[in-house]
Amino acid sequence: MEKFTIIGSPKTPTINFDGDTGVLEFTGRSIPENSVEFFTPLLDWLELYEAQPKEKTVVDMKLEYFNTSSSKCILDFFKRLERINGALSEVQVNWYFEKDDEDMAEAGEDYEAIVSLPFKIIEVEEIY
Repeated sequence: MEKFTIIGSPKTPTINFDGDTGVLEFTGRSIPENSVEFFTPLLDWLELYEAQPKEKTVVDMKLEYFNTSSSKCILDFFKRLERINGALSEVQVNWYFEKDDEDMAEAGEDYEAIVSLPFKIIEVEEIY
């Protein structure tokens, strides 16, 4: 399956989705002018991946910050992953947060409570 990559900017995260390895990675900030417009291609790629997912899908969320409109789009992304998890693939979400950033740690815990996906909440010194 074709890789999907977006080079990040000060307002958008770097996206590296590799359908051959099953590793989907977000890194940076997500504060785009139009979150729906930014996330639509990601969800479209995920829909194609859903047809032939890897046995294990790993999502590495390494966001240092995201805005309210991005939070809804991230939730939509996780809900799409719920459809893949189980019979099709074992999905694991690794939610990284910087040391002492309680807000981002809590955001990961909130998503974990909302969706039926296994989360690992991982503290790191720096996101990147």
